[in-house]
Amino acid sequence: MVDPKVSRTLDTVGLYCPVPLFKTREGIDSIQVGEVLEVLADDPAAEEDITRFVKRTGHELVKLENVDGNLRFLIKKLK
Repeated sequence: MVDPKVSRTLDTVGLYCPVPLFKTREGIDSIQVGEVLEVLADDPAAEEDITRFVKRTGHELVKLENVDGNLRFLIKKLK
């Protein structure tokens, strides 16, 4: 599967809970419905926090990669 076109990249590497979650929320608010936000993080809590946020807010987690603790989320804004 080819990754969707990313509309905005948000680098939260080096930031810790709850900052990556807050920045993800701001990032989602800054893009249009149908666009994809890429979030980069290395906070171990970010995987659960951001995954839960996406599900709770009704968006789509298109992809989640975890390479040696470096997380990459692709989130599609649905509403």
